Amino acid sequence: MRITTSTTAPERAAADMLAVAVGRPASLTGAAAAVDAAMGGAIARLVDAGEIRGGRGQVTVVHADGGVRAKRVAVVGLGRSPGPAELRLAAAGAVRAASAARAKSVAFALDGAPLDAAGATRCVVDGAALAGYRFTRYLTAPADERPGEVGSLAILGGDRAQARLSAVLTEATNRARDLQNTPSRDMGPQELADRARQLAKEHSTLTARVHDRAWMERRGMGLFVAVAQGSSRPPLTIVLRHRPRRARAGVVLGLVGKGLTYDAGGYTLKPARSQIGMKFDMSGAAAVLEATGAIAELGLPIEVVTVIGATENLIGRDAFKNDDILTAANGKTVEITNTDAEGRLVLADCLHHARSLGATHVVDLATLTGAVVTALGDLHAGLFVRGEEFAGAIQSAADVSGDMVWRLPLHDTYKRFLRSEVADMVNGSFAGRGGPCYAARFLQEFAGEGDWAHLDIAGVAELDRSRGDEFGKGGTGWGVRLLTELARSMAA
Repeated sequence: MRITTSTTAPERAAADMLAVAVGRPASLTGAAAAVDAAMGGAIARLVDAGEIRGGRGQVTVVHADGGVRAKRVAVVGLGRSPGPAELRLAAAGAVRAASAARAKSVAFALDGAPLDAAGATRCVVDGAALAGYRFTRYLTAPADERPGEVGSLAILGGDRAQARLSAVLTEATNRARDLQNTPSRDMGPQELADRARQLAKEHSTLTARVHDRAWMERRGMGLFVAVAQGSSRPPLTIVLRHRPRRARAGVVLGLVGKGLTYDAGGYTLKPARSQIGMKFDMSGAAAVLEATGAIAELGLPIEVVTVIGATENLIGRDAFKNDDILTAANGKTVEITNTDAEGRLVLADCLHHARSLGATHVVDLATLTGAVVTALGDLHAGLFVRGEEFAGAIQSAADVSGDMVWRLPLHDTYKRFLRSEVADMVNGSFAGRGGPCYAARFLQEFAGEGDWAHLDIAGVAELDRSRGDEFGKGGTGWGVRLLTELARSMAA
């Protein structure tokens, strides 16, 4: 979607659809009043008739028969207490209405929005660009039989710098969604590595290195290598580094992503219904890849090292088994009690590697536990963090970006669930309590010294149904915006 800003008056904006916002109760002020006057009171008559109420997410499309240059006017509702979420939803509704009408261009008037120009611009770009996303790679129907796609968005009265920033972030988020939505048949470890190399070619500050199984064995990454044993596809450790000419001294942000391109559970086999959607188990990898690309595109003055563990977890004659005892890159031994608790094994060795590359602050993203979905649903990721200043920076990045988090306890009491009689720890607890907390405490054993955060994104990485906001069913690209905002704040 091409995104621009303009100072053109709403009634003079040339677009297939013009969007103006109203609150509840519906009151025509600012752009809405100007457009209504130009249209001879057509909007006011619909307000009086009760058709336009200004409810949160409500969209009413009026065909413009003169008075304004746009072909249609979408009156979008902000609700009674409008804020960023309501404005994103209003922009999403305008784009979806435009798509249904097969409109190619949308102009959104900020006059009447509840935020300042920069904040409103960000929300409108986010809502419009994310709602306008379509994954069409495998569709064979003619284009005219598919939903329409909006090609351009003009923000009337928008902030140009913020529009560019938000365009970069939403484009990166949608690229992550493409990676997520691609079936594992076509999105394996090699394809993730190819994407990393492509990003390095596009940005001069990025370098990509891809390491094979033999390299991992030399590094002692016994946990990661074991998980990969059941697959015919070779595992890969993917490393992207962003090294700008000028960077904040003494700070290296490490991003670690779980890249399980398919997870059948190994010999602790998932039920058939639970295997559907396991292509999304690489969502952490998709997020850190595209966030690193966005950081490079924005030229942020902070060094970033990104590590991805890419493999599949399948059944085969060489697959690892329960009762195996494995040795991690940091020397700790792990007794396997659940081969479906494989993500933490891959992350463990990747966290250690990120620290060995000089990361001073580390964030890992993983679709790690089903229990976090039970606890938090599909709106908040579970945040576990060591370092209060770092925790505050992540929370602030979440608030700005719209990628929402909820802090959960990282406490030594959960360490008792790690106990093994034959190794340093077990990888899976059957206590049936505090699953996300236990998994985070396991990862802490491999996170090294310094600030570290674990984001369990199992509930937010993909949606099995719309939750009524700018996202629909499928991958959400969750974390791209948050990680980029975090890097921006740390680079300041």
